[in-house]
Amino acid sequence: MPVKSYRVELLKQLKDPKEAAEYLNACMSDSEEVFLLALRDVVEASGGMANLARKTSLNRENLYRSLSKKGNPKLSSLASILDAVGIKLYFAPTKKQRKAA
Repeated sequence: MPVKSYRVELLKQLKDPKEAAEYLNACMSDSEEVFLLALRDVVEASGGMANLARKTSLNRENLYRSLSKKGNPKLSSLASILDAVGIKLYFAPTKKQRKAA
């Protein structure tokens, strides 16, 4: 049963917002689909979809759909979800930009 114990350990680690943020960053660098599935893991570790729906005032069924592999959540929904699980959304430059002349 190594897969089940891995999942249990993963969810345990994802209860820590710092660990969850690192996990999401790693998954986001892979693909949007992987990120959305990883966010579902973080949500599960933080109490599940029903708990998230209460914290965010978002519809539970829409949350499941938004966080599916083919989901496409609005930025406002994504920000609410991340806030509810204790993670802040921010932006950083990808490379140093040349200054305009």
